[in-house]
Amino acid sequence: MGGTISQVTMNGIVKTFPGVKACNQIDFDVRAGEVHALLGENGAGKSTLMKILYGMLRPESGQIAIDGTQVEFRSPADALKAGIGMIHQHFMLVPTMTVAQNVALGQKSSRGFLLDLDVVSRKVRELSAAYGLKVNPDDLVAHLSVGEQQRVEIIKALYRGAQIIILDEPTAVLTPQEVDDLFVVLKKMVAEGHGLVFISHKLHEVTALSDRITVLRDGHCMGTCSSDGMSRESLVKMMVGRELKALTSRDSHAGPVRLQIVNLCVAGDRGTQTVSGVSLAVHSGEILGIAGVAGNGQRELAEALIGVRPVASGGILLDGQDLSGWKLNRRINSGMAIIPEERMLDGAIRDFSVQENVFLHDHADKAFRTGIFLRFKKMAEHARNLVSDFKVKTPNLDTPIRNLSGGNIQKLIMARELSRRPNALIASQPTRGVDIGASEYIRQQLLNQRDDGTAVLLISEDLDELFDLSDRIAVMYEGQIMGIFDRHEADVRTIGFLMAGMKPEDVPEPDESRPGCLDAVV
Repeated sequence: MGGTISQVTMNGIVKTFPGVKACNQIDFDVRAGEVHALLGENGAGKSTLMKILYGMLRPESGQIAIDGTQVEFRSPADALKAGIGMIHQHFMLVPTMTVAQNVALGQKSSRGFLLDLDVVSRKVRELSAAYGLKVNPDDLVAHLSVGEQQRVEIIKALYRGAQIIILDEPTAVLTPQEVDDLFVVLKKMVAEGHGLVFISHKLHEVTALSDRITVLRDGHCMGTCSSDGMSRESLVKMMVGRELKALTSRDSHAGPVRLQIVNLCVAGDRGTQTVSGVSLAVHSGEILGIAGVAGNGQRELAEALIGVRPVASGGILLDGQDLSGWKLNRRINSGMAIIPEERMLDGAIRDFSVQENVFLHDHADKAFRTGIFLRFKKMAEHARNLVSDFKVKTPNLDTPIRNLSGGNIQKLIMARELSRRPNALIASQPTRGVDIGASEYIRQQLLNQRDDGTAVLLISEDLDELFDLSDRIAVMYEGQIMGIFDRHEADVRTIGFLMAGMKPEDVPEPDESRPGCLDAVV
């Protein structure tokens, strides 16, 4: 195990992948007793830099030093031995094992092939009590909530003696209350002398928790600053090189119900029911947002709505017509537009060109055919107009879509879907995995669509996004709707409790003695 560490420094780190320099002469350091946040858009180099620090990747040039002594990590085992741990966004746990067994995996035992589970369990209880982690070493990991599993990952790092701990998007799958609980734990760890690297795209969390902030852009370090007094606008400008425009929208004037979901039941991949009696009505000229932690039926609901997952029972009505038994193309032709969660699986074909992806569903449109012959010039003109209107960055229309960035792929899908002037739009995680500039553009397009009278169903795990865009917010937990709130009457605290499965009438009064970061969300 590593000893006490005062400072870890990275100097002149360079790492190149085919066609891109992911890290270009980056300097970074983290000190004991601080939270150093690492900010940047997707592809800025954050994960690459931290994988180098944790020994998962090796740089072409540059140095890593611990308290002034140069070190070289050939694997994560080397980093852990030196006192550096990492908690990944996707947890590295075996669900069929207990907490103690997961912590013991990979550790030497004094009993040969037998694990020291009694010793491990005792240490887990000690760490749990010391840091307020509330973890039972005898619990099966499969029975734990997402927040509890994250505590197990923290205990694993502490058990292995990590002094410097990298947290990669640690709040991405947590409810607001779980975020507050996590922040209490992290502040306790910092007070005990640990140094934390906090990777996040949620600016309010970064400014609430961190002592220093380093911003990366296109593989370069744009600067390191104290978090005190740093505004969201300043951080965004460092990340993207410009100021973001404020979202603009007219006041909502909801019209008649366009999309109606009636007592819908849908089975998941394992055959068990994952959507249980969901009923929702989306009006013309409104955005109805659906909040929920991943895995509570949102994906299955969206797939049933767009026609790629069968409906077990219930109805899906568009302008009063039940389309629950229809195929995808028929739904599109009837006025439904779709921005799917898995854009490269359900929204585009990676080996097709930009123009071919524009016409995935519209190649049979009479506007682009003369008899049995396609009007290629007309098709190219339409594709060029969409690429221009929606600011899709592509070398040309013949470029395979796999060569575009995630944000540009998402903008192309949106251009294709919205060009049909739909009556209803299903937008599932529309800004997931896209950079902040593309996210800004996509959100504005959703508001524009609402203002044009479309009924928009927005499924998102980003509460900021839901509060920014939605007129009403429904909360989904274990396949059921827990409650529906007008955006102006909703508060993030209540939404968070419902996301964890609590009924609205059971939500406790606020505890003023235990402030958190929830108020910063909106």
